[in-house]
Amino acid sequence: MKELFKRIEQINDPRQAHKTKHKLMDIVVIVLFGMLGNADTWEEIQIFAVSHEELLRNYLDIPHGIPSHDTLQRVMGLITPETMGGIQAAWNDMLSRGEGEKLKKIINIDGKTMRGSRVNETRALHVVSAWSKDDGVCFGQKTIQEKENEILAIPELLKTLSLKNSVITIDAMGTQTKIAEQIVNQKADYVLAVKENQANLYKDIALYYEEEEFKKGSGHTRTLEKARSQMEKRDYYQSEDVSWLADQERWKGLKSIGMVVNTIEKQGKVTEEKRYYISSLPVQPDLFAKAVRGHWAIESMHWQLDVTFREDNNTTLNKNAALNLNILRKMCLPILKLLDIGMRASLKSKRYAFCSNPAKYIGQILSM
Repeated sequence: MKELFKRIEQINDPRQAHKTKHKLMDIVVIVLFGMLGNADTWEEIQIFAVSHEELLRNYLDIPHGIPSHDTLQRVMGLITPETMGGIQAAWNDMLSRGEGEKLKKIINIDGKTMRGSRVNETRALHVVSAWSKDDGVCFGQKTIQEKENEILAIPELLKTLSLKNSVITIDAMGTQTKIAEQIVNQKADYVLAVKENQANLYKDIALYYEEEEFKKGSGHTRTLEKARSQMEKRDYYQSEDVSWLADQERWKGLKSIGMVVNTIEKQGKVTEEKRYYISSLPVQPDLFAKAVRGHWAIESMHWQLDVTFREDNNTTLNKNAALNLNILRKMCLPILKLLDIGMRASLKSKRYAFCSNPAKYIGQILSM
């Protein structure tokens, strides 16, 4: 964590030096600690910092006292998201340092709308993120004005990432031939969801798996989970029999197709859902299943942003400041997961613990 402080200190201050009252380093760290300490709004961040000013002075200069909430928001709006993304990348590198590359990393690409950033007729920001469940970190993000532009944002996001030896998962909107080609060109594999937006492909794979013979000839694995008074069974099928696909040559690196059958039994009622995929992976049912389940996990990250940090209720109007807060929240997620409060607790509860005793937990995270 101390290395992260050094990286923050290296940020190029966009303000005019003679008009600068508060250090940029102090502002960014105050916002970070405030978010860890259960503060969701700029006013709450200021209150947290004022309440613990004496403690914060052990780590920060704060030559002119705690900045106002207006100053915090204004300065965070001056920092470019690209700069904040560089800090995020350095933090991710610290978290994953020493990890080997023997196992394929699963990177999930998906978008989330920041509803609180909508102003009058202006569309809310839609953030496309690259998330790794295994590492518990977000490797990067691109912001767009509307969900329909995800197809344009995904290639730009992929360009910023080191994808070698990774498996990239994307939902059906990103299942595009050019995106598949880019992933393969960046030395990675893909597992792409197929829905009606690729009508012929969807129909062909669905008809294929209606044949019991083809289903039995596929690689298969199964998971069983019991939770919330229901039994959930997931059957994963993967086949390398792709030569018959009419558009097979359009999908660079295509080696397999897959189906997931999700069967839920609750109170004697059974429901079944089928999902279809294309992949550059050879038949490896366990890895295919991990990739599919991993993509569902990015929804958990989105849920944490809303439930743990109340992101959708934050009405920061400056787009840079709003996106920088989004990046800091994602940086807080692995910190909170690593935080030891002496008992099992949700991330939301850990924020409350941090707020209750910041002296104890700041010391803990600085030793990470």
